[in-house]
Amino acid sequence: MFASLRTRLLISYILLLIITLSVIVVALLLTTGARPAPVNETYRELSNIARGSNLSNLLNNVRLNNPNAGNFQEVLGEFATSRNVRVIAINMTVQSVLYDSNNHFVVGTPIRMQVDTQNATRFIPVLVGDPIYGSFPQDGIEWLFFGITRLVGGQQVAFILADTRPTQSLQDTLGQFGNDLLLPLVQAALIGSAIALISSALISQTIAQPLQALSVAASDIAQGGVHTPVAISGPTEVKTLATAFNDMTTQVSQAQQSQRDFLANVSHDLKTPLTSIQGYAQAIIDGAAKDPKRAATIIYEESERLNRMVTQLTDLARIEAGRFSFHFAPIDLGQMVTSVAHSLAVMAEKKQIVLDVDAPPMPPVAADGDRFVQVLNNLISNAIKYTPDGGHVWVKARALDGGVEVSIADNGVGIPEKDLPRIFERFYQVDKARGPSRGTGLGLAIVKEIIQAHGGRIDVQSVEGRGSRFSVWMPSPSAPTVLRHRLLP
Repeated sequence: MFASLRTRLLISYILLLIITLSVIVVALLLTTGARPAPVNETYRELSNIARGSNLSNLLNNVRLNNPNAGNFQEVLGEFATSRNVRVIAINMTVQSVLYDSNNHFVVGTPIRMQVDTQNATRFIPVLVGDPIYGSFPQDGIEWLFFGITRLVGGQQVAFILADTRPTQSLQDTLGQFGNDLLLPLVQAALIGSAIALISSALISQTIAQPLQALSVAASDIAQGGVHTPVAISGPTEVKTLATAFNDMTTQVSQAQQSQRDFLANVSHDLKTPLTSIQGYAQAIIDGAAKDPKRAATIIYEESERLNRMVTQLTDLARIEAGRFSFHFAPIDLGQMVTSVAHSLAVMAEKKQIVLDVDAPPMPPVAADGDRFVQVLNNLISNAIKYTPDGGHVWVKARALDGGVEVSIADNGVGIPEKDLPRIFERFYQVDKARGPSRGTGLGLAIVKEIIQAHGGRIDVQSVEGRGSRFSVWMPSPSAPTVLRHRLLP
């Protein structure tokens, strides 16, 4: 079973805390271990040797007036051997070696000394002479020294005791700082754990609540419940998810409603002509039809309507499935618009409608001529059909945005605002009370599919009681591909 979000966050924070503290400890040990030890302890030891051995009295027995004499070397050599310490005599005036008990520096060898002035007075033993502390390098090794300077023959001479500067191992560091580091690390771990617990609780709360709301809403929809938009809250990612969820469920609801409307409409539109056919056929069989020819005519007309509906449904399904074949060829939409409008002029004249056509020659577009005639015929005939007697219909073609736009406008009944988003749905009809004279509700759905299959677009603007305007835009083959894609919805 998977752990909760809060538990996962808490574990992540604790692991991060452990890693951080471990890195800090390792960094401290690496920076403090295997490094030169502090100089004070060595200074103290060397100065204690000098004081314990009464170096001042020893130097009184040395022939200071002749430092090169055998007595000078014997006395210093015996002192170095008995105390297990390195003794060096240095002429401070010229910084050269007078004697080295280790025989590393020969007499007269220059020596580079660094006097430690900060510690010059910290470990002063009871000795006669000026104390001196410092260091000098030898073959890459640092040596620390303590000594006494004396004035010999007008020259300042330093008698120093020297030892290598020790390094501090990792074990030494742990022994020295372990106890001091343990308590702060434990305190940091406890405080960090408390902060991790609080942070994980707060963060998981801000994330978990919106996600739980999404989960409940999804379950409700899965069980057929009514969708209620979830609150947009939480981090940006969760807000984006909630927004997408609300959009999705809205579209699902609309699709479900469209499906219900589709089933209701197709059932009604199939039932009505079937009922007429059955009734008139039964009347003819029973001999009850007063005018058998009229009854047969109605049966024929209703069967034609059924056949037209089935054909339109088949065409629409094939177009949506991408199995409908189009035969593209260069077409002058201006000429096609004029031709279709003239074929519908008789329909307009019967209603005393002024059909105004403005369609000069247009740049060619790639289209299936038969299917585009179907588009224009549907849009222009609808404009005439839903315009009252004595009204006006305008059909215009013009070059626009690298293509051709055909607009069909009228001053007819218009379309209610609430119906505009759905007029291209199959079987959706704005006026559902037109009776037998109403259409199948498939014309505009087919029109839209045909136009989109050609890479074009169709728009509609309408004001109820004042008329409608349908605009069809088709890209020109010479227009750049990028431009055509940019202009498509």
